Order: sequence, then C-alpha cells, then structure tokens
Amino acid sequence: MPAERIAENLAFINWTVLAGLAFGSFAAVVLAGSRTPATRGFLAFTASCAVLIGILAWLSDQALPVASAGTTIRIDPSFDAPRRAALGLFCILAAADVVAIVRRQRAPILEAAALTAAVATLGFGALAWAGSPLLAIPLLLQLAVLAAATGGVFAAMILGHWYLVTPKLPEAPLILISRILLGVVGLQVVLFAVWVATGAGPGGGGPFAVLVGPWALFVWLRLIVGLLFPLVVSWAAVQTARSRSMESATGLLYINVGTIAAGTILAAGLYFGAGLLV
Repeated sequence: MPAERIAENLAFINWTVLAGLAFGSFAAVVLAGSRTPATRGFLAFTASCAVLIGILAWLSDQALPVASAGTTIRIDPSFDAPRRAALGLFCILAAADVVAIVRRQRAPILEAAALTAAVATLGFGALAWAGSPLLAIPLLLQLAVLAAATGGVFAAMILGHWYLVTPKLPEAPLILISRILLGVVGLQVVLFAVWVATGAGPGGGGPFAVLVGPWALFVWLRLIVGLLFPLVVSWAAVQTARSRSMESATGLLYINVGTIAAGTILAAGLYFGAGLLV
C-alpha cells in the first residue's frame, strides 16, 4: 500500500525536512544580512536555529537505512561518509557565523563556505539516492528547491515575529524574503509540471502516469496542498507585508509553514516510497 510504503521510509523523509529547514533558513539569514537592514537579533536567532536543526539532521543521518524498503530506489552507501562530513562542516561553519553575527562582524567568506557545504551535502545525497549520476541532477534540483521553500518559509515566519517587538523595523526584509519564497513556490509548481510531463524519477513511468494509479492521491495532495495553496498564501503574504500589515503577514506565513512542510513531506515520501519526482 502507498501509505505503508511512505511510512517505511520515514527516516529519509525526516532527513529531507531537517536538512531543508537548516539549509534554507541559513540561506535566508545570509540574504537578509547582506541585502536588508534585518536586526542582529533576528539574524543570530535564525542562524542558531539553523545550526541546531542541522545537528539534528546530522544525527538522523547516522540512522539512515542502507536500503529504501520496497521501492525502486537504489542506495549507494559510498556517498554516506562524504555527505555526513559535509553536513557536519555546515553545522560548524554556521555556528561560527552565529558568533560573527553576535560580535557585529560580517563574514561573507564564512557564509559562502557554509552554503557550499550545504550544497555539497545535498549533492552527495542526490548521488547516493538517485541510482546514477545522470538521475542525480534532477534529484539535486528537487532537494535544493525543497530546502529553499521549507527553510525560507521558516525564516520568514520568524522574521514576522520580529516586527511585533521591533515596530520601527523597515518592511524591506520581510518583503524580500516573502517575494523570494513566492518565486521558489512558483518554481516548484513549474518543476512539478515538468516532472509529471516527463515521468521523472526512477519510478516515474510514462508522461502524466503519476496522476492516476495507486499513488495519485498523494500526488494530487502534493500539488493542491503543498504547492498551489502555498502559492496563493505566499502572494497574499507579500501584499500584506507591502501594506505593513505585519500581523496578517505573520499569520499567513504561519499557515504556509504547515502547508509547505506538508508538501515537502509528500514530495520526499513519494520519491523515497515510489521513486517519483513531483
């Protein structure tokens, strides 16, 4: 049964969500710190969350099974060690950046190195779980976009709270992050159409085959709950932030945290459970 297949691969789903939260929220910190007058408190707190979640992702990586139960996914364990090393390096570099933020210092080289370690982690994960280097390219893209959406909306929600205690904070930081989040979710919708139209993934089958059959319910839930609904809410969050209705924007971002996280769980479950890219 599809639900049982997804449940059997919860360890991989958990890794995808945790890594996405860590990498995406840290990327939002780097962006907000370099492009907007975001407060030091927000940057330090969100970067600290990224470090703590990254550590949880590293711990969960130690318990990943050597085979994905009952699916078409072929796992190459030779990439486990470099993936864990890159993830551990990200946590160390991100923690060093937290110290730099607290000391009111800019550390662009340190931030670039941390983001490089994050990309390397996703790259090694894609190589381990795609089955071939060629199939690893779309999987890497999928993992990167999932991280940007999941971590980005988490950072945006935290930033929304900062306006409740810092009323004079300009709206530029929240508008920028909300607009980028809207673009990322829009990109996910485009990728969904491409993945479905091409039957991407080791278990994808023919074009549009995933829209029917035993996995169709979860595919449609991914589209409606995890993509289209967050796209509308993200647009509304941008509009409310522009009008400086920060409480409304924060409430909308709260909703988006749940729906985007649900979409990430569905996307990861469909890939690790059935080999479907959606």
